[in-house]
Amino acid sequence: MGEPLLLQGGMVMTPGGPAAADVLIRDGFIVGVGNDFDATDLRIVDCSGAWVGPGFVDLHVHFREPGQEWKEDIATGSVAAAAGGFTAVVAMPNTDPPIDSGHLARYVADRGAEAGSVHVMPAGCITMGRQGEKLAHLDELWDAGVRIFSDDGDTVADAGVLRRAMDYLAERGAVIAQHAVDPGLARGGHMHEGQVSSRLGILGIPAEAEEVIIARDLALTRLTGARYHVQHLTTAAGAAMVAKAKDSGLPVTAEVTPHHLAFDHRNVEETDPDYKMMPPLRDVADVEALREALRTGVIDAVATDHAPHAAVEKDVPFEHAPFGVTGLGSAAAAVNTFVELDAETLFQRMSVIPARIAGLPDHGRWLADGLPANLVVFDPTRRTIVGAGPSKSANSPFIGRELRGHVRATVSAGRLVFGGDG
Repeated sequence: MGEPLLLQGGMVMTPGGPAAADVLIRDGFIVGVGNDFDATDLRIVDCSGAWVGPGFVDLHVHFREPGQEWKEDIATGSVAAAAGGFTAVVAMPNTDPPIDSGHLARYVADRGAEAGSVHVMPAGCITMGRQGEKLAHLDELWDAGVRIFSDDGDTVADAGVLRRAMDYLAERGAVIAQHAVDPGLARGGHMHEGQVSSRLGILGIPAEAEEVIIARDLALTRLTGARYHVQHLTTAAGAAMVAKAKDSGLPVTAEVTPHHLAFDHRNVEETDPDYKMMPPLRDVADVEALREALRTGVIDAVATDHAPHAAVEKDVPFEHAPFGVTGLGSAAAAVNTFVELDAETLFQRMSVIPARIAGLPDHGRWLADGLPANLVVFDPTRRTIVGAGPSKSANSPFIGRELRGHVRATVSAGRLVFGGDG
């Protein structure tokens, strides 16, 4: 359970709101939030000037295990997550083999437990092999603890197949998470279709590739009553559709990545493959709409879509590079820099609501006596230059940039798994 800890001098996110207090942790639990604790035999973590809140929860990471461990594995991905202030992550199932059966989901969960840095929750495929044709072993996956189902990396293009999955999983309250990119409209594209792609002579992916899938899926949500989650939302029109669906009472949630909040398609003019991701960086107006949607809660959560690739894979011309960027270590600082949320809203979007979507009751809770000690100490004012961090891969557009915000410490299951020394 780790040594007893006293998190001292921070602004603590409590059920009653932010409060200047200390947090006492023993045997994996918060045993006190207040002042004047006896610090004898306790390890002191200086939290002055920092926010102390529930550990961040990432609904969307790629840890590449099994099958592509040279890019990342569950152990190194977990350490990278802890360095970013995360205490729980949902690992996507587009591995080799894909996580379409119960024993594979248990393997991911067991490897996460062995790594011990953060809670690793496996997502399960919607279809066998992510081929979009036959439903995966949904019962097995559910029994193995899977609560989020996705063919991420590919869209479930067949509406009939998706409807059957929604009908089946709605009874259990599972989440259908969709990689909303129409494969026909996106085929052959490398970046956002617009003025920059035209100048560069690079085939683009129109915003409508995302929007037509969201529109179709919302109709299926209305038909089935299933919980529906839009992954890595990128367009203003997509956000507007989510807002309208919520207003009508549909069980819809959405996430946005730090890189889609920070950058736009003009950054691709450098043709640096670290700006190549799926879905692509969009127009300036889309970025502004995403920031506002996150502020207002139309977008529920920040999720990194941490997608490691080896340097040899990314060190090629832009059109030949794979899609995807890393981002666990810089996520909170990027959101703090480019969206400027207040403390409570930051933790709502990065901790409380993501934990609720994933069904993780030990995470994302305002700090109080008796709760499992999963928390982060985040300094919102310290400026730092983003480095490569502990991930095996360094394909991040944030590396080398100065951001405002710094994770001082991460406590997972009562253990100090990152920082603590200032």
